[in-house]
Amino acid sequence: MLMRTDPFRELDRLTQQLLGTHTRPVAMPLDAFRDGDTFVVELDLPGVDPESIDLDVARNVLTVRAERRPSVGEGVDVVVAERPTGTFSRQLFLGETLDTERIDASYDAGVLRLTVPVAEQAKPRKISISGGGTRKQISG
Repeated sequence: MLMRTDPFRELDRLTQQLLGTHTRPVAMPLDAFRDGDTFVVELDLPGVDPESIDLDVARNVLTVRAERRPSVGEGVDVVVAERPTGTFSRQLFLGETLDTERIDASYDAGVLRLTVPVAEQAKPRKISISGGGTRKQISG
């Protein structure tokens, strides 16, 4: 049988919710990696309605906001409530080498996937050298 009230457990739960733990951080956990000419970010947002996700970019700072609403209605006698609810927010600082004008976002199975292409000016390019009557290509 579950205990209904344990003040120490409630204090521990509240502390973990506010400060987070190593295994359960307060912010939405993410993975980020580069795949060729694309930078990919995946954020875990289980139980979040896609309509509540908001993405903003300002001066190479990407802000992700999402809201998870309680799954139980009013007047329900809750025995255990450990899944965090409310509004979550995370900021990512994107480098100058990424094209923030062409960010693509998709949400599937509780994972928000952002793909950001590498900016054209940041990609390697060839530079031709002229002089001496011959032209030679040098990879840059």
